[in-house]
Amino acid sequence: MLVITRKTDESLLIADNIEVIVLEVSRDRVKLGVSAPRDITVIRYELATTQKENRESAEQISKGALDALINAVKNNKGKDE
Repeated sequence: MLVITRKTDESLLIADNIEVIVLEVSRDRVKLGVSAPRDITVIRYELATTQKENRESAEQISKGALDALINAVKNNKGKDE
C-alpha cells in the first residue's frame, strides 16, 4: 500500500487521467473530489462490497425458489388493486 500525505487543495494523480483532490479535512473526516473519465466507475468501497455480496446471494437462489416468488407476487398483485 502506498501512503501519501496531502493537505487541503492538494491532489494526487492515478495513471494519466484520474485526479483525487483533498477538498476538506475535519476532525474525523476527509472530503475528497475525484475527477475521472466517464467510463471509469468510481464508487465507495462499502457499496462495492455490498453489491458483490448481493450478487453472490442472488446466484445462490434456485430457479424453483425464484419462480415461486414471482408467482406469489403475481397472485398478490390483483388483491391490492
